[in-house]
Amino acid sequence: MEKFLKTERKGSILTIRMDRPETHNALTDVGQMKEFTDLCYDLERDPSVKVIILTGNGKSFCSGGNVKDMRGRTGIFAGTPYELRNSYRTGIQTIPLALYNLEIPIIAAINGAAIGAGLDLACMCDIRIASTKAIFAESFVRLGIVPGDGGAWLLQKVIGSPKASLMALTGQTIKADQALAWDLVAEVVEADQLEARAFELAEQIAANPGPALRLTKRLLREAQHMKLDSLLEMSAAYQALAHHTEEHSEAVDKFFNKKPKKT
Repeated sequence: MEKFLKTERKGSILTIRMDRPETHNALTDVGQMKEFTDLCYDLERDPSVKVIILTGNGKSFCSGGNVKDMRGRTGIFAGTPYELRNSYRTGIQTIPLALYNLEIPIIAAINGAAIGAGLDLACMCDIRIASTKAIFAESFVRLGIVPGDGGAWLLQKVIGSPKASLMALTGQTIKADQALAWDLVAEVVEADQLEARAFELAEQIAANPGPALRLTKRLLREAQHMKLDSLLEMSAAYQALAHHTEEHSEAVDKFFNKKPKKT
């Protein structure tokens, strides 16, 4: 079976495409989830990758779980309640643990529908930009289920509790302009400009030293649940590491070489 995740490398920027357009890139089997976690494992150990762009092939970004499998209680939805609980824990829940904690900055280029687990997947990324054709829904409740992949935590981190509660408790679908107004996405662009804009942002990020990017992302992640004094201690340690990287020395030299000489 062909891989769910297709990758394309250009310099220090890696584009990852979910490639099941016939199912709207639904997350349907354990193999797809393992692809995510295996790729994150490899990328964490590859310092040459500075930025990731995550997008979907076809009309959708990701439509979440496959409702046909839910109805038939097949695939990842099969088994007893105990087996199903374990299926979530060892299956789809491995994605937020791997992707959210990856120290490489990730841009979600949301080309179409980001529904249920697809919306939560976008929330695992650092920056989200959307096509004008994109739609979003935390739709679990409409199917009589709950956000099983961490969405109750992720969505609140992005748009705050009041709006996250509204989306999660109504299951309503919102369009790209509303997502922008709610800060769910940073930008909305025309569909034919989405990938170019994502790559432009990726280039701006990749122009910075790699170690500093990874350390900064880790600080941003840890700052969400740490006290200020604890974060300051971590920041001091990370800064000490950063000051002794070759990339820092090169960046400082470049800064001085740019400055006009005094006459």
